[in-house]
Amino acid sequence: MNAARKKAAEAMEKVDMIIEVLDARLPQASCNPMIEELRTFRQRPCLKILNKSDLADPAATKVWLDFYNKQKNVHAVALSCKKPSDVAKIPALSLKIAPHRGTALKPLRIMIMGIPNVGKSTLMNALLKKRVAKVGDEPAVTKMQQRLYLGNNMVLTDTPGMLWPKIAPPSDGLMLAASHAIGSNALIEEEVATFLADILLVRYPQLLSARYGFATEGIDGVSVIEGVALRRGLRIKGGELDLEKAAHIFLQDYRIGALGRISLETPESRIALLASFQPPPSLSDVEDDTKKEAPEDERDDALTRRR
Repeated sequence: MNAARKKAAEAMEKVDMIIEVLDARLPQASCNPMIEELRTFRQRPCLKILNKSDLADPAATKVWLDFYNKQKNVHAVALSCKKPSDVAKIPALSLKIAPHRGTALKPLRIMIMGIPNVGKSTLMNALLKKRVAKVGDEPAVTKMQQRLYLGNNMVLTDTPGMLWPKIAPPSDGLMLAASHAIGSNALIEEEVATFLADILLVRYPQLLSARYGFATEGIDGVSVIEGVALRRGLRIKGGELDLEKAAHIFLQDYRIGALGRISLETPESRIALLASFQPPPSLSDVEDDTKKEAPEDERDDALTRRR
């Protein structure tokens, strides 16, 4: 990730604008703060694409578009990178954002960025109308930058998906895991599925009932996963419910849209989350607190030893 960030910073010096691909179901949780930092430092305008909008709650998506379009140097659009008619709108939108470029002598230089498995490679292939980037339903498929020409007046730079070192609040990491931006080997699916189920019980209980056929009143996320196991007849040797397999099926149902159109966050819920989040203390803060709590004679002894 550090190497990818360094290369992205170097490449950003030579581009005119950024296309940042976000997951429409969790736009801000899938927005890499490192990308925002680099883009702001270089003062590059940005087209934020809320991809997978066909899987997201349209009402929530509309609010997110209003939220982003009020930001300086930002234009946002919701679409599905798998739909050629949606992708066909992007070149014209990009030229409006950077009207001083876009000729044979001065092609518009665009850098495509985003987190892993958000749809960057699918977008590249759709824009160029040929398979130039490897696509897969796993994070980190793109391994290196590549520079490609879109006609005579646009140059595209595709970049590997980047996550950031410390994902906070923790719920962001769980939302990213639920949406498959984090590889399966780096998470416990039962934990992620339970987290997702708890969100859906609050925001979309009717979709759970419609998909799995059980009532949602008075239950929690664990009960949802148990209910999926019961409805699907998933049991391990000895007759106990196979919660691991049920969690996997539940996550897959969410990822492919089998549960319905779902958004895991809104600008309003995001504000409330950040207001309630207390970041854990740093190591230096812990050391300072320990020193303050130490008896005065112990602090004097420590000072004498240092002298």
